[in-house]
Amino acid sequence: MDIRVAAYAVIADGGRVLLAHWNKHGRSGWTLPGGGLEAGEDPADAAVREVREETGYDAELDALIGVHSHVIPVEQRSHGLGPLQALRIIYRAHTVGGSLTNEADGSTDEARWFDLSEVPLLRKVSLVDVGLRFAGLIA
Repeated sequence: MDIRVAAYAVIADGGRVLLAHWNKHGRSGWTLPGGGLEAGEDPADAAVREVREETGYDAELDALIGVHSHVIPVEQRSHGLGPLQALRIIYRAHTVGGSLTNEADGSTDEARWFDLSEVPLLRKVSLVDVGLRFAGLIA
């Protein structure tokens, strides 16, 4: 079994949440800004780096709000062999600078603020609901 460790941020502001549109290997959906750790990288640093890459915003982490483990069966993987365990470290964060910018040549192709009331209607990955629950933004 492969394992992927990644760090993500829940950034909410005035009833809105910042999401990134993941679009890779023929699959797509809205997700929390974040992604895989580089070798030797601290998860907090990875979350801040990924927010910047995927949304254009500089972020500051407020708190670690949860760790979620999810096993993706081999038949649902977009690439690779065997099942994949995704270990996802999730922080609550806020923006401190930068401006909304779509990532170029990455795994996401758009970043956008959504009203929390819109989130249930989005085509999204399950991580969004996990993160919003950890943050206390949905039941």
